Amino acid sequence: MTTLTQDIKDKLTNLNVLEKIIAINVVVFLLALILRTDLIWFELPSSFSSFIMKPWSIISYAFLHYDVWHILFNMLWLYFLGRMFLNLFSAKMAINIYFLGAISGGLLFMFCYSLFPGVFGGSSRLLGASAAVRALLIFLCAYMPNQEMRFFTFSLKLWYVGAAIVALDVIGVFSGIKDPVYGNAGGNLAHLGGALLGYFYAKQLLSGNDIGKGFERMTDSVVSMFKPSKKGPLKTVHKNKGKVGGYTKADFNAFNNQKKIDVILDKISKSGYDSLTSEEKEFLFRAGK
Repeated sequence: MTTLTQDIKDKLTNLNVLEKIIAINVVVFLLALILRTDLIWFELPSSFSSFIMKPWSIISYAFLHYDVWHILFNMLWLYFLGRMFLNLFSAKMAINIYFLGAISGGLLFMFCYSLFPGVFGGSSRLLGASAAVRALLIFLCAYMPNQEMRFFTFSLKLWYVGAAIVALDVIGVFSGIKDPVYGNAGGNLAHLGGALLGYFYAKQLLSGNDIGKGFERMTDSVVSMFKPSKKGPLKTVHKNKGKVGGYTKADFNAFNNQKKIDVILDKISKSGYDSLTSEEKEFLFRAGK
C-alpha cells in the first residue's frame, strides 16, 4: 500500500499544471458520483442575489460536470490544448487564462439571465469547465491565427477552428432560448464569455500587456497565506515592473516577432511564398532587415 501511494504521489508530482486541473476535475466528479452529493452550493446561480450568498461558486462551478460525456469532452480538449499551450507559455499564464475564462463565462451567464430573465426562461444554474477551456482555445487561435493544425487528412488554420466553435456557441444560445428544456443557452453563454476573455487576453499580450498579472498577484497572495513562513536574513529585492510574462518588454517583443516569423516560414514551406498575404510579406521583409 505504501509503495502504491508513493507511486501515485510521484505521478501526480510529474503532471503539468493543466493535467493537475484535469485530475482535480476527475476526482471531484468521482466523489460526487460515489457520495451522491447535492452540488447546489457549488453550482453558479443565474441571479446575482443568489450568487452573493455563495461567491466561491464563480470558481467552483468550473470543477463540476453533469455526466461522463460532459467531463470527458472537456478534459480531452483541456489535455490537448494544454500540450500546445505549455510549449509556448508559462504554467502561471495557463492558470491565469483558465480561471479568468471561468470567471468571465460565469459573469456573462449571470449578466444575461439577470438582464433578460424573460428571454432565458427564469433562474438556472451553471456547471462545467467549458468556459475555462474555451478561453485557452480562443487565446491560442487569436495569438497565432495562421498556425495550422492537422485535422484528419487536411490542415486547418487555428482561426478557422476558433471561428467555427464561436459560431456554434452563438447558434447554441439561440437554439437554447427556443427550446429551454433540451437546449443549453446558459452553457453556451458561458462558452462565449470564456472565448471573449481568451481573445482579449491574446490581443493584449501581442501588444505587450499581460492582463493576467493582477489576478496572478492575487492568487500568489492567497497561496502564500497557507504556506509556512520561512524566516531568513532580511534583504532588499528589486522588482522589474517593466516585465511582461516573465520577459523584459524588449525580449517579449522579440519573442512575439520570432513566433510570427516561425508561423510565416511554416506557411511558406507548406504552400509557397505566393500564399502569403501582403501584410505577411511586409512583416517578413522588415524582419529580414
